[in-house]
Amino acid sequence: MVDCRITAVRKTEYRDLMELYENPIEHACDVCVGDVWTTNGCERPDGFCESAWESIFPFVKVLSEGGGNFFDGWMKDEHSAMISCNDGFRPVSFYIEAINGSEE
Repeated sequence: MVDCRITAVRKTEYRDLMELYENPIEHACDVCVGDVWTTNGCERPDGFCESAWESIFPFVKVLSEGGGNFFDGWMKDEHSAMISCNDGFRPVSFYIEAINGSEE
C-alpha cells in the first residue's frame, strides 16, 4: 500500500447560493488553498475534514492500492485525481496523488 498526498488547490464560494438557500453559519471550513496532507495508506489524515474525506476516499483507496487511470485517461498522471468536496456552497478542490514512502 502506498501513501497519497492531498493538496487543496482551489476553494470557491457561491455567495448567491448561500444567500438563497443556506442558513447563516459562523464557521464552515478551515481548509486553505495550499494546505497539504499525507495519508498513511488509505487512512484519513489527522485534521482532515470528515465531510471532504467522504468525497475523496474512494479515489484515495484506489490510489493507495496502486490503482489509478480513472475514467480511462482523465488525468495526465494516471496515479492522481482531482476531486472536490461535497459542499455545494463552498467546494474545495483537492489534487490527490500517489507517492512513494520517500517523498514528503
